[in-house]
Amino acid sequence: MARLKSQYLRPIRHRRGDDRQRQRSPSATQEPSRRRQRSVAGIRSVAGQLFLLQVLVVLLLVVASVVTLLLMARSDRFQGARDRSLATASAFAHSPGLVAAMQGPHPTAVLQPLTEAARKQAGVRFIVVMNRDGIRYTHPLRWAIGKHFVGTIGPSLHGRVTVEEVTGGPLGHDVQAVVPVKDANGAVVGMVSAGLQVSQVSSAVGRQLPVMLGAGTAALGLATGGTALVSKRLRRQTHGLGPAEMTQMYEHHDAVLHAVREGVVIVGEDGHLLLINDEARRLLNLTEDVEGQPVAQLGLDPRIAELLVSGRVTTDEVIPVGNRLLAVNSRLPDQHGGSSGSVATLRDSTELLALAGKAEVARGRLRLMYEASLAIGTTLDVRRTAEELTEMAVPRLADFATVDLSEPVLRGEEPLTPVSEEAAVLCRVALAGTRTDHHLFPVDEPLTFSSLTSQAIGFGGQAVLVPDLAADSTWHTQDPERVQALLDDGFHSLIIVPLKARGVLMGIANFWRAGESDPFEEDDLSLAEELAARAAVCIDNARRFTRDHTLAVTLQRSLLPRGLPEQNALHTASRYLPAEAGVGGDWFDMIPLPGARVALVVGDVVGHGLHAAVTMARLRTAVLNFSALDMPPDELLSHLDGLVLRIDEEGAAAQSEPAVVGATCLYAIYDSTTGICTLARAGHPLPALVHPDGTVEHPELPAGPPLGLGGLPFETIDLHLAAGTSLVLYTDGLIEGTNRDIAAGLDLLSSTLAHPGRSPEETCDAALAALLPAHQNDDIALLVARTRIMAPDRIVGWDIPADFSAVAVARADVSRQLAEWGLEEAGFVTELILSELITNAIRYATEPIRVRLIFDSSLICEVSDASSTSPHLRQAVADDEGGRGLFLVAQLADRWGTRYTARGKVIWAAQCLPGTEV
Repeated sequence: MARLKSQYLRPIRHRRGDDRQRQRSPSATQEPSRRRQRSVAGIRSVAGQLFLLQVLVVLLLVVASVVTLLLMARSDRFQGARDRSLATASAFAHSPGLVAAMQGPHPTAVLQPLTEAARKQAGVRFIVVMNRDGIRYTHPLRWAIGKHFVGTIGPSLHGRVTVEEVTGGPLGHDVQAVVPVKDANGAVVGMVSAGLQVSQVSSAVGRQLPVMLGAGTAALGLATGGTALVSKRLRRQTHGLGPAEMTQMYEHHDAVLHAVREGVVIVGEDGHLLLINDEARRLLNLTEDVEGQPVAQLGLDPRIAELLVSGRVTTDEVIPVGNRLLAVNSRLPDQHGGSSGSVATLRDSTELLALAGKAEVARGRLRLMYEASLAIGTTLDVRRTAEELTEMAVPRLADFATVDLSEPVLRGEEPLTPVSEEAAVLCRVALAGTRTDHHLFPVDEPLTFSSLTSQAIGFGGQAVLVPDLAADSTWHTQDPERVQALLDDGFHSLIIVPLKARGVLMGIANFWRAGESDPFEEDDLSLAEELAARAAVCIDNARRFTRDHTLAVTLQRSLLPRGLPEQNALHTASRYLPAEAGVGGDWFDMIPLPGARVALVVGDVVGHGLHAAVTMARLRTAVLNFSALDMPPDELLSHLDGLVLRIDEEGAAAQSEPAVVGATCLYAIYDSTTGICTLARAGHPLPALVHPDGTVEHPELPAGPPLGLGGLPFETIDLHLAAGTSLVLYTDGLIEGTNRDIAAGLDLLSSTLAHPGRSPEETCDAALAALLPAHQNDDIALLVARTRIMAPDRIVGWDIPADFSAVAVARADVSRQLAEWGLEEAGFVTELILSELITNAIRYATEPIRVRLIFDSSLICEVSDASSTSPHLRQAVADDEGGRGLFLVAQLADRWGTRYTARGKVIWAAQCLPGTEV
């Protein structure tokens, strides 16, 4: 801060003018010159005091360094004594033969020579071997042998090493280490202690102390010389001024700085506020204690804060701050590359513009246009954009504002070009005013303006200014009673501006003034036109988005199932909600399968837009085709994975389509005859099971990879579902959102579904009500299926031996069963179908052979065998002895087909019953 201040206090050089005066009068300048020399040379000058202070600081640093070295030398000696004692004791304690010598008949005679030799070689004061009671076997002083060891032996008896300082032993003050001696079994049989006096250990620091003292003396000399050079430079910068003179100069500086009517702000290199005067505090609405704080944390307007810390040079840049417009001048502290930071001066141009009158009005209009550019068009909704226009105009421009648009604009369509002779038909979509007691047409009111009215002229593409409504005859022709009511409300002036963008005329904006407001003028008309022009572009953008969004949603809905097919295995309900910003690739389907089975599928294609919707349609069509082949779920997902790979290869070759890798799918087959549901998934969220008692479960399905990765297998799982169990399939848009993660979404879904007795429709409504986000960023597909189990008396089966004589027996059994079901009329056809299927199984397939009849919405005949060979339908010629059986089945049955099982295949044929469809 002092450095920055010194650069901005260069006006002190005004003394140069005095110097020139003194040159003209030598006698007048001789005495002040001698005083200045004495001040500079003496210790009273700032430079002299700084020189003395720096010399003292350097001297203290040298003394502190020497003291630190002495302390370090003492610490090094103690550590050396500790390490040498511990190493000697440990080495002797682990020496071979020590345990045997200690347990021998004469331990002292054996160990005393050994310890003395080791002591002299290791350079320690003593090595003592003792038993568990601390009785010494060895010691440098023979009279101490046989006496108790002086020191701590308790931890060593438990196998630990002890290092301590001992005073009062036979050899005086030592650092000694006690190490346990263990036998082969790990038991402590004795201890070894070694000790050394600290004074015996030499320190490297102590040896280097003379060198350090010499270096410190040299450093002191260099620092003194450097300080002298710095003091000399300081004398030049302070012009030899003493402390009193500099204090007086800074007092004058502060007085001038805080008295001027121009704000001054100095910001340091690190973005902290170094100096601010009173005027700058007033203009920026800051408190007294802001100096030293970061500019970014002062709560300033972002534009003024950015300018203060950016360091860029500006001249009279006008920035709005609160209700003021500040003219800012910013300069670098030193134009020659000195210190960093910035200095800014602030002038309140608001007060100057207020003196100009009309210039103040212009400023308000510019501010209005600036704020309108930020506030209008924040969404892509036509109505909301129109409301933002009226909210911006009231009360800044008008007391009331309305927006009337053509009906096709609200649907995203392009309106027809109006004809001047025809009446203008519009719809009011937005209204804002300073009060609510008025007679303007309300929102959503259809309006028809005759061709003579000002509104019709405005809808023709021409702005209209009506300064006096009472005197405007054309306005009275529309609705005299309502016009008179508006006049009674105080409405007296009107501006009508067409809303036109890119050549499309979409409606009109009406600006009204009432009460004591001044009538509209030409300047107001130009402002209203510019405001409406900006709003018209935003409304047209919203209209185009509405059109594209509606088109994409319509396309996707046309690609999704129009309704779920009729079947008896499940009671189902579904929901699909497109994202707000655009459609995605979510889809669902329910596909009836032969054998009273139903396939359920839910999928999600990555991305949004038309490409995702078209890709979804391709995948849904592929699932329908693969389902027609009656594939198991894992095999179907493998074929679907290969299809996604081919789609991505085609898109990569064309370089025009994004990849589909990452699409997910869950495929389930429910068999109502057994209650078994077989499921497999490809990266899709787990389904939810709502049991009849209301408990919710998320079964652990094998986590297959998303579609498009290729080469990775899919696995299935079989779940036995009781009657009344609800299977809930969904996409991640239901459980995932901007304000919650997947885990929280699953918990909320589970708690929402945990209500027994709900129908699938009620379950869908409850799930969407609880989990639907305020702003939906992703598609949501939801499919709820409640299980039904076919009654046992509607299913019957027989095992057929591989004997042609069994065909007649089977036909008789089938005939009796059909009679029990009251289906005697279908007996003849059913017997023929089963005869052909059983005969083919006996002739071409292998055992076991089984027949099953299912009485559902249709009559289904199934013949299963252990062969995996599928029959083929062919046209037999006149001289063929065979080949007509399967053709006969195809003619008699409404549908027939083959599905493969883990143990063979099933050939089925379905017949429509009266009043039903297959």
